[in-house]
Amino acid sequence: MKHVKKSAKLANVCYDIRGPVLQKAKQMEEEGHKIIKLNIGNLAAFGFDSPEEIQQDMIRNLPNAAGYTDSKGIFAARKAIMHYTQQKGIKGVTLDDIYVGNGVSELIVMAMNALLDAGDEVLVPAPDYPLWTAAISLSGGTPKHYLCNEEKGWLPDLDDIRSKINAHTKAIVLINPNNPTGALYPDELLHEIIDIARQHHLTIYADEVYDKVLYDGAKHTSIASLADDVLMITFNGLSKNYRSCGYRAGWMVVSGDKRHAKDYIEGLDMLASMRLCANAPGQHGIQTALGGYQSIDDLIKEGGRLRRQRDIAHELITAIPGVTCVKPKAALYMFPKLDPAIYPIKNDQQFISELLQEEKVLLVQGTGFNWPHPDHFRLVFLPHEDDLREAIARIARFLEGYRKRHNTNHLINKD
Repeated sequence: MKHVKKSAKLANVCYDIRGPVLQKAKQMEEEGHKIIKLNIGNLAAFGFDSPEEIQQDMIRNLPNAAGYTDSKGIFAARKAIMHYTQQKGIKGVTLDDIYVGNGVSELIVMAMNALLDAGDEVLVPAPDYPLWTAAISLSGGTPKHYLCNEEKGWLPDLDDIRSKINAHTKAIVLINPNNPTGALYPDELLHEIIDIARQHHLTIYADEVYDKVLYDGAKHTSIASLADDVLMITFNGLSKNYRSCGYRAGWMVVSGDKRHAKDYIEGLDMLASMRLCANAPGQHGIQTALGGYQSIDDLIKEGGRLRRQRDIAHELITAIPGVTCVKPKAALYMFPKLDPAIYPIKNDQQFISELLQEEKVLLVQGTGFNWPHPDHFRLVFLPHEDDLREAIARIARFLEGYRKRHNTNHLINKD
């Protein structure tokens, strides 16, 4: 019998956040092991409830949510999103420029499908949120990763960006606030990226889904608010700011210079129509979320749960010998570095798998975020404080054993 094989388009597609090590963790759970999961930003799993007013609005509208909606989304949701873009300083956005989707993930794939032909290239940060790289590859394009500089707070390396632009480059992706590093980009850097896009006629895709998850009084600027002569596609949603991952309510906004993008926008409209519409119940939560009480502010302020857990996780992880970490200014993650001299890791997926096996803690390796070296991992600081302390203590114990096995304890600076 002839074997049924997966499409060749999937050859360069991976999503290690839900990859082989997670499958191993599920198997271990079925065998009775309790796993502390620091691998995914699924807030509800850690007791972060979606705001009650969003739940109630969805429940009240459920009798009216059985039919298809407009392919771009219901009027009330898009109107609220339009007002939000105005609050963010993004000019010239109309209802027709807004697409509601089944989370930002669906819209990223849609945006890349509408843009790319075989041989086209898109600049993506390294490390990145791996769905971007996967969506580009699946759409027939080629992802080109520009480095973010850890020594400069994980900010994009502008010279590296410039060096990777060629005649095939169509766009640049910006993840700000950043997943997995927690970096937040200053206005000066955003202006320089706009200048690069302007010079080379690139479209900017701005993933801003963590724009309210900010610490220490930090402020977020939407890059689309800084220029109206460059085509910008901005992504946001309810999943993170409003702890509503499962409602799958995200949106995409087209702004800036749309005069030369009519054909591309027709492509977006076609793809939006082909999937009929985003799920209707989730759409009914958007207006209430954007116009209601912003409870995220209680979680990120001094003494708030997210702020407190970020501080605890950073303090504990950097206390481990040979581990350094840029303190995140935003989002739900940090991206610690393991000193390669002390931890000579060759295969970081195997390293993370061994940690899971020995200590029942689940992380995602740095190469899963298209980081080119096996010396980082992403840590999610969403578990309650006691679980977070226990998890990092287990990581520390595993790393101590690793140093002993590789005889590298003598390399630790004792000062």
